[in-house]
Amino acid sequence: MKPKLRSDQWVSVFCSIKSRFCQTDQINFFRKLIQSRIYIGRITQNLESFILLKPSLSLAFTSVEGPSTFNYYMVKNLSDTNSIANKFVAQLRDVNIQKDSLRFRRNLERLGEIIAFEISKTLKYENKEVETPLGIAEIQLPVQPVILASILRAGLPFHQGFLNYFDDAGNAFISAYRKHHKDGTFEIELGYVSCPDLTGAVVVVTDPMLATGASMNLALEELRQHGKAAKIHVVTAIASRQGLNYLKKNNPDICIWMGALDEELTAKSYIVPGLGDAGDLAYGPKMQE
Repeated sequence: MKPKLRSDQWVSVFCSIKSRFCQTDQINFFRKLIQSRIYIGRITQNLESFILLKPSLSLAFTSVEGPSTFNYYMVKNLSDTNSIANKFVAQLRDVNIQKDSLRFRRNLERLGEIIAFEISKTLKYENKEVETPLGIAEIQLPVQPVILASILRAGLPFHQGFLNYFDDAGNAFISAYRKHHKDGTFEIELGYVSCPDLTGAVVVVTDPMLATGASMNLALEELRQHGKAAKIHVVTAIASRQGLNYLKKNNPDICIWMGALDEELTAKSYIVPGLGDAGDLAYGPKMQE
């Protein structure tokens, strides 16, 4: 018989998760989970690592109120754990280093490669046989189709980082931009859209900056018109708290990955401290109507 967790262990789990996810329905779900004291397996000191290493953990929650809709990969901030990604984010932000547009693009690409590796851990795998010159080797290989979608133009170098790893992925491109008015306000407009059928695929949508979340939300609405994806991952280099909350509220089924999270958003919807205009830094300034 599997041992049940002590009540203090449940409280520890709940508090750890509550600190990461603030949506009321999710917190209530875990309160009920704690009360039911369902056995879910061992608990490590690092709950985040446990969740990432055990994506099938959700199967243990099905007896609370039917299958749980809680998404363990809902938000993943790379800066929560020290890694080489910190260096790339720092260089993207650095006002002196970012003057080199080639280096800026490469740092976006490298950050994309790191997050691509992390996302690869969430895919479904099957055992395959590979013939070598000396025999047969068995290995687990990903079996889900992946489609990479990017918001032009700033998303292009970020997109390339993902394409370096998911080299057989399909590709989608969306032109979303801020149309500014003379009074200083702006609205998000979609232009060019090129997208394959997303049905059953794992879709990774990239944009270096998640400010208000409006552009990404509009892009997701457009992508959903091209088939029901098996899973949608949204990836950004820098996100604002406001944009993150807006995106979670309007898209509860997605996973969000970021290099860093900033708390402040200016009246003109620029992230502070942020890094500036990613598109201009990557490809040069543009004329603004």
